[in-house]
Formats: sequence, C-alpha cells, structure tokens
Amino acid sequence: MDNRAKSSVSLNDDPAFWADADKHLTRYGPAFEQVIIERAEGAYVYDADGRAILDFTSGQMSAVLGHTHPDIVATVNRQMASVAHLFSGMLSRPVVELAARLAALAPGLDRVQLLTTGAESNEAAIRMAKLVTGGHEIVAFAQSWHGMTGAAASATYSAGRKGYGPVSAGSYVIPAPNAYRPRFKHPDGSNDWQAELDDAFHLIDNQSTGNLAAFIAEPILSSGGILELPVGYLAALKKKCEERGMLLILDEAQTGVGRTGNMFAFQRDGVTPDIMTLSKTLGAGLPLAAVMTSAEVEEKAFEKGFLFYTTHVSDPLPAAVGVTVLDVVARDNLVEQAVTRGRRLKDGLLSLQQRFECVGDVRGRGLLLGLEVVTDRHSKAPGFELGARIMEEAMVRGLSMNIVKLPGMGGVFRIAPALTVTDAEIDRGVEIMADAIEAAQKGR
Repeated sequence: MDNRAKSSVSLNDDPAFWADADKHLTRYGPAFEQVIIERAEGAYVYDADGRAILDFTSGQMSAVLGHTHPDIVATVNRQMASVAHLFSGMLSRPVVELAARLAALAPGLDRVQLLTTGAESNEAAIRMAKLVTGGHEIVAFAQSWHGMTGAAASATYSAGRKGYGPVSAGSYVIPAPNAYRPRFKHPDGSNDWQAELDDAFHLIDNQSTGNLAAFIAEPILSSGGILELPVGYLAALKKKCEERGMLLILDEAQTGVGRTGNMFAFQRDGVTPDIMTLSKTLGAGLPLAAVMTSAEVEEKAFEKGFLFYTTHVSDPLPAAVGVTVLDVVARDNLVEQAVTRGRRLKDGLLSLQQRFECVGDVRGRGLLLGLEVVTDRHSKAPGFELGARIMEEAMVRGLSMNIVKLPGMGGVFRIAPALTVTDAEIDRGVEIMADAIEAAQKGR
C-alpha cells in the first residue's frame, strides 16, 4: 500500500474537479477533505495519487464489513440482474428473508419494516409510537442524533437546532449520562446516573401536557461524543417509560449488527425496547434501514391505520444486501471479533492516554470507541483546536478519523473501523494517532 508523501504535483489538485465542486455542490455540513477518492477496498480508501488512507470511521460509520466486500459486490451484481426495485405493495424473497432473520436475532421484536435511511426509520418509529399511544410528546437526550428530517430532527439535539423554525410540538430533552463529566455525583465522585435520571423525569413530568408517547435513545450516543449508557440505565429508563405509558425506541443505527460486541447493543442489558431502528451497519454502506417492533405494538398500529409508505420501502436489492451482511457476520464470527479487536484498539488508545496529557478520556464498547481531547487533564478544559490539528495531522499520515465538537465537552474522536479490521491495521492506526498527536502538540 502506497502511503508516500504527496509529491509537488498531486492528482488531488485537479483544478477542473475542484472548480466544479465549488460551483455546483451545496455545502451541507463538514468541510470537504481536499482529496479525491477514486476507490476503496477493505479498511482503506485510495485518493487520486493512489495513496492508501486507513478508514477509522467505516465511511459514514456504515461500512461494517469494510469497503467493496466481495460478498456484497456479488450480491449486488446478482440481485441487480434479477430485481432491484418494485411497487411498494409487492413483496420479494429477500425482503421476507431479511425480516425473518432479523426477528430471529432479536426475540420479542417480531415485526419488521424495511426502509432506506436512519432518519426515515426513526420517522416511522416515532409515527408508530404516536399512533399507538395516542400521545405526541417525544423525549430524547440532549446529545442525541436521530436524523435530519421532521420528527427525527426534532429529537436531534447535538447539532442543527438553530435557524430552522419551530420543531415538532412536544419535543422534550434530558441530559445523557456522562461518566467523564458527571452532573450528579456519588460521594466518591462517580456518576450518580439514577439521581440524574430521576431529576430529569421530574422536569419532564412538569412540562408534559399528559401526552407522552415515547423516549428515543441511542445505547451509545455517537455524535454526542461516544457516551455509553451505563449498565442498569436502560432498565431504569424502560421503567420510567412504562410508568408513563410511553414506548421506548432504541436507535441502533451505529451500535447494531455486532459493532459493540453484541448483535444489538441493548442485548448486553437484557432490556428489549418496544421499537428498535437499524440503518447504517445493516446495509454495510448501502441505503438500508429497518424498524422492528413487537407483534402487540404492530397489531395496535395496524388497527389504527398505520401509514408509512415510501418509494423504496421493501426494495429487494438492499434487502438482499442485508441478508448477505448477516450471513458474513455469522460466518466470520464478527460479533466475537468486535470484542477481541475492540479490546486491542481500546488498549492502544489507553496507551495513548498514558503517553499524552491531552488525551482526557477513552470510552465506548467493542469497535465503537471515543477518545476525548482536552487542553488540561485536571480541569478537563475542551481541546477543540488541538483535536482539529490532530485530525489534520492524522489525515496527512494516512488515517481518516472524525471528531465531534460539542458545548461543554472536548473534541471527541469517534473511532469505528470495520468489523473486518485486522490487528495490523489497528496497530498502524494507533501508531499514526500517536505521531499525529505529537506533531499537533509541537505545532508542526
């Protein structure tokens, strides 16, 4: 793999390409990397110079099997030659097979609707919860990300709140537990998440008009800075919901399909949600999402005329890809590999914490980990600028990482390589991170 430094003349500096990009592309969020990606394979993407860039975010946290996995390529080719898209009222074998396979993996969530994106699946889940409960109030975490459409955007609090007018009526928020920066503390200084949860729901009860429908949560808040719900929290949250006649929706867009060391992150806690949404990892980089719920909830929704009818609902092509993803995950023991590879990666990140004072915290589970950058470890002062420099230095050295910046927190790297990542690739990534931190601190 060619990771040589850029020569004075780089094919990434194509003037016509960048002129067209500047003239015609809408700027929709992060600044574009100043490289042209020509192809991708496994854990790497390759720029116009043929330089290999180690991808530690799995594309948009989605390429759970790495890029251009041969089984996925074969499935796409085969299914495209058969049937890719149908009228939304027609069914195909891949759709029914994927639904049955998912239901078998998540007992109690026996009914499945297949959609395209995470936002779309959360829209459907929220819509279903409102219809079934008769309420309209939705509660989420203050560091959440559930999508950029309608009700999903109304339940997204980590970014994008300002400038777009009113959100959905009845949108409420509570803080997510943060062991590194606890708001409520036990006498020993540890996070008293139960007291925080009790306090939060006291405020929700005071605000509610008596129309609470659902709580939507990520088991690990990714865009919120890799905040993991502690053991016991999900059970306590489910109890709060049951006491108020609310449904619990778990958004497992990034935690599902093995990434955390369980097939679904909620399974560690033994707490089954009323509705679960999947996306990202389920399609391994292709647009595929699912809404899973119990037979009881689905029956109530059906009786009340549940309607969520989209152009690409139950499309055969992405469904066939989803079946292949589950096949590969099972065949190659990737859930177990997420545990072992995740432990190796976390040990590497902890070694960086021991070496560099700017690494304030390492957290997460399996192959969804976070590294928080601070300017002072004692005060935990946020290290936004330093984190940005580290990210730039890493990219120069051939490592792509994503950093999130949130008020009251440091810059947090979201580190989520594919489940197929090798020990050598993990070690190389940690080595590049060490070099990048050292260079960023020296101001090179």
